[in-house]
Amino acid sequence: MTTTKRRVEVFTAGCPLCNDAVDLVQSLACPSCDVQIHDLREGGDENECREKGSRYGITAVPAIAVDGVLLDCCRREPLSAHTLRAAGIGQS
Repeated sequence: MTTTKRRVEVFTAGCPLCNDAVDLVQSLACPSCDVQIHDLREGGDENECREKGSRYGITAVPAIAVDGVLLDCCRREPLSAHTLRAAGIGQS
């Protein structure tokens, strides 16, 4: 019987919340999980992890993708000036 590995990618930027996410994923991972940690501060081979994060639609970290799909709990609209202004930022 062949077991297909589940690719679990954790995107981080080294903050305490990111470290907690890495710890949680690693504590839950089973032998069928291939956990990969992508530190977006490092860039890596020609910024591969940043490009992958962009393809997945990551706008905030920590973020987790399983088998190439960003988890719903990690989806968020990109930050925008419109949203900030609507919250009152920049207004007297």
